[in-house]
Amino acid sequence: MHKITTSDLPSRRKFLKQTSLLTAGLSLSLTTAQSTATGISPISAASVEAPVKAAFADGDISPEIGMESPGNYGKGYHKTFHDPCKVRVSAFQSGENKALVIGFDALAIYQPWVDEIKEGIGKRYAISKDEIMISASHSHSSGPTAMVMPGQYDHANPFIQDLAYKQSSCADPKYLASTKKTTIETALKALERLEDVEIGIGSGNEEKVSFNRRFFMKNGRTYTHPGQLNPEISKVAGPIDPEVGVVGAWSKDGKCIGCIVNFACHSTTNPGGISANWVYYMEQTIKGAMGKDCVVVFLQGASGDVTQVNNRNPYKNRSGEEWARFVGANVGAEAVKTLLSIPRGSHFPINSTRAFIDIKRRIPSKENVEKSLEMVKKSPEEVGKTDWVFAKETVMLDSWVKQKPSHNVEIQTIQLGPLVLVSNPAEFFCELGLKIKAESQFPFTFPVSMANDCVGYVPTLEAFSSNGGGYETRLTSYSNLEITAGNQIVDQSIKLIKRLTPGSIPHFEKAPPFKGEPWNYGNVPPQIQ
Repeated sequence: MHKITTSDLPSRRKFLKQTSLLTAGLSLSLTTAQSTATGISPISAASVEAPVKAAFADGDISPEIGMESPGNYGKGYHKTFHDPCKVRVSAFQSGENKALVIGFDALAIYQPWVDEIKEGIGKRYAISKDEIMISASHSHSSGPTAMVMPGQYDHANPFIQDLAYKQSSCADPKYLASTKKTTIETALKALERLEDVEIGIGSGNEEKVSFNRRFFMKNGRTYTHPGQLNPEISKVAGPIDPEVGVVGAWSKDGKCIGCIVNFACHSTTNPGGISANWVYYMEQTIKGAMGKDCVVVFLQGASGDVTQVNNRNPYKNRSGEEWARFVGANVGAEAVKTLLSIPRGSHFPINSTRAFIDIKRRIPSKENVEKSLEMVKKSPEEVGKTDWVFAKETVMLDSWVKQKPSHNVEIQTIQLGPLVLVSNPAEFFCELGLKIKAESQFPFTFPVSMANDCVGYVPTLEAFSSNGGGYETRLTSYSNLEITAGNQIVDQSIKLIKRLTPGSIPHFEKAPPFKGEPWNYGNVPPQIQ
C-alpha cells in the first residue's frame, strides 16, 4: 500500500480518494505480548475469525443554563440552548476481546475523571481499562469539564487560588458527577445489548471545510490566525487532513445501528448557546440518510492547528449557525457516501494496548514569573486584557509545575480488523497525526485526539524554532509540555501500532460470469418508424 508523506499533500488526497472503498478486515495473527513491566500493557488475547458483535448508545449530557461555558482562559456562562450535548458510545466484541469507544461533546476531559469512568464501567461489566477509549470532541460550546479542575490549586496561596477559581474557566463538580453517571449508564446499555453485526470501515475525502490556521509571515515568524487576506502572509505553515474516517455497523436485518466518524477540525463554529457544535449537524445529516436510530460517535482527529476559518478566503467567511451547518453537513455527507459505498464483514479481530510516557513540562523563567506577577496584581484594563490573561496563566503554571513537573501521558491503540485507532491526549498538530498515518502498516489509521486526558497543545518541533511561534506555542497552565512532546508521542504511537498485525480487507461479492444472453429489451437495432 502506498505510504503518505506529510509533505506530499496532493498525493495524499489522491490516495484517500482511491482508498475510500476499502473496509473492515477479517483475520489477525498476533505478535507476542510484551511484559507490563515495560510500561506497555499486553495485547489482548487473539480473537480468531469470531463473529463480531456491536452496539451503540448515546446519552444527554447537556449543561444547565448558567453553567460555565468552556473554551476561554476566563469566565463565561451559558445563556441559551441550541442543541443537546451527548455522550456517544460504540461497543464491539470478537471472541473474548472487547472494545468500548466513547466520544464526548466536551471541550476536554482529564485523566483522573476518565479513570473514574473506566473503573465504574469495569465494576459492573467485564472490560478492562485497556479496552476503553474516551475522547472529547473539543466543542467550545459544551459543558464545563475543563479547564481548572476542582481542588487543583488547593495547595497554592489565596492569591493564586483566586486567579484559578475566580478568574479562570473551571470545571463544575456537579456537572462532572452527573456526566460520569450518565456515561457509565450509557456504556453499560451498549455493552448489554451487543448483537451480531456486519462491519464496514472506510474513508472519504472532504477538503472544503478545514484550513490550517498557522502561517509563515514575511517577517520570518509564524502567526496563528494572522487575519483574513493579510498581505504579510507568505504561505501556510502546516497541512490539513481531509480524510473522513468511518466505521459502520449493520444489524442482521440490514439496519445501520451506528457509526464512528473521525475528522480533524476544531469544534469552534459555535452556532449559539449550548451545542455539540458542528458535530450536531454532522449527526443530523447522517441520521437523515441512515435512519433516526443510527447513533453517531464522533472522534476528533489531529486538529491542533486546523479550524474552519479560511484566512485566504477572498469572500466574507461564514459565522455561527451557517458555519456549523456548512462544516457538519459536508463532513456528514461524506460519511454517508462512504457508509453507502463500502462492503462489510461479519468476522474480524479486536485488540487493544496502551503505554505511558513521562513528559516534562516547560518551566517559565524566574524573570517571566516576576514580570507576570506584577501584571496580574494590576487590573486587566490597566495592562491590557490579553497580556493580563497570559500573565495570569504564567503565575498559575509556576505554582502548578512545582506540584507536577512532568505529566504521565497515555497512548492507546484499539484495533478493529484493518483499522487502528491511536489516541493522544492533546490538541495534536495535524502534521504529527499525518506522520503516524504515514508510518502505520494498517490500511486505516485514525488518530484520536483529546483522548483519555488533556495536556493542551502539542505542536511540531518546528513550531518552537526561531521562525516558529503562534498561539499554540504560548506557555500556559493549560498547555506546557516540553517541545519534544510531539515527537515522543508519535514514536510511542508507532511502537504500539507495530505490535499489531492488520486484518484483511473484505471485498464485494464477485459478479456471476456472463451467461451469453444480453438483456432482450436492449438487444435491438434502432427503430426509426
